[in-house]
Amino acid sequence: MAALRAAKQALRKEIKRRVAALSDEEKLRQSSVLSKLLFRHPKYVSCKRIAVFLSMHDEVRTEEIIRDVFKCGKSCFIPRYESSSNHMDMLQLRSLQDMETLPLTAWNIQQPAAEDSSREEALSAGGLDLILMPGLGFDSLGKRLGRGKGFYDTYLERCTKHPKGKPYTIALAFKEQLLPEIPVDDNDVLIDEVLYEKDL
Repeated sequence: MAALRAAKQALRKEIKRRVAALSDEEKLRQSSVLSKLLFRHPKYVSCKRIAVFLSMHDEVRTEEIIRDVFKCGKSCFIPRYESSSNHMDMLQLRSLQDMETLPLTAWNIQQPAAEDSSREEALSAGGLDLILMPGLGFDSLGKRLGRGKGFYDTYLERCTKHPKGKPYTIALAFKEQLLPEIPVDDNDVLIDEVLYEKDL
C-alpha cells in the first residue's frame, strides 16, 4: 500500500511538471479541441443532467462547455467539496451569471457556499447522466490519478446506489496528462472514457 502511495505521488509530481510547462495558449487550444470533440459525443448529445467541474489553472478549461450546456437546455451540476472530509455533492448551477457570483474556496475553486441550501443536489433528485471528470493523470484503460483526496471515487460509489445507477464518466485531459499505465487500488473507480487530443 505504501509503495502504491509513493508511486502515485511520484506520478503526480511528474504530471504537474508536464502541465506546468504548457503555455496558456496551448492549454486553451487543447481545451477548445476537447470541447468540440465533446459536443459531438453521443453521450453528451443525449444527456439531460450533466456534472461539470469548474477548472483550475492546470486543468482543461470547462467554461465553453458550461456555456454550451446552458445553450442546449441541459441541467448543469457542479461540485461542492467539503475540505474536512472526502465528501462532495453535485449542486445545480442555474445560469452563467450564477457561476460568476460563486465564492472562492481556499483551493481557489469556485463553488456554492457551505450554507447555501437552495440548490438541487443531483443524487437527491433525478441523478446524473454524465459526469465530466477532472484528474491529474489518466491512462488509456480509464485509470485515473486524482489529487489524492478521493472526492470523485467516493461520489461515484454513491452514484451506484442511485436508482438511475452510475452515470457515464468522461475525463477531459491534456495529452500531456496521458500515461502508459497508472497504478490503482480497489477504491479507485475506472472512468468510461478519456477524451484527449489524439495525434491525428
